[in-house]
Amino acid sequence: MGGNKKKPSQSSANKSQESKGNKKDEVKKTPKIQQKQRLSVLIEDAQGLKTLDTMKAITVQSFARTLGVKISVANNYLKNLENKNIVKSVGGYSGHRIYQKVK
Repeated sequence: MGGNKKKPSQSSANKSQESKGNKKDEVKKTPKIQQKQRLSVLIEDAQGLKTLDTMKAITVQSFARTLGVKISVANNYLKNLENKNIVKSVGGYSGHRIYQKVK
């Protein structure tokens, strides 16, 4: 029912071998991949606390967007402030905490 399968002709076999040769040359021409640099971004206390004063409800996402840093950096900063009793967690769920500055 299926019939005979097409066997590749000689010309298509030569083309596939030529294309494989070109790919090897392209791989050799590519420059070596540089190692990723570790970027460390720190939030200065004066800038961070000044930003917190202007915010009503403090979330990690809004804090990161306001300062222009990554969410992980903002999250670590807010957790450090919580340990120092500068801010406290007042709500949220599943890692999306809402903080309030302690007066």
